[in-house]
Amino acid sequence: MSKSVETTDHKEIRGWVEERGGHPARVKTSGEGGILRVDFGEPEDSLEQISWDDFFSIFDENELCFLYQEETSGGKTSRFNKFVSRSKH
Repeated sequence: MSKSVETTDHKEIRGWVEERGGHPARVKTSGEGGILRVDFGEPEDSLEQISWDDFFSIFDENELCFLYQEETSGGKTSRFNKFVSRSKH
């Protein structure tokens, strides 16, 4: 079973995303601020790339926590990630 890790550390989040070839994004139709996502380059018309500064501004304003896995249960590099509320943890 693979273990999930939670963090609010910007450097840790950026490192995890970039190690997997991802970049910060948000859902285009989410309005001001936006719903954050990590885009790994697969065609997804609903996402728009944003800067790390904008990403972390939205992340902190919405008091989010980044939940992720380093490896799948089979030992491969995992891309699993999710944004959750800090108040739940």
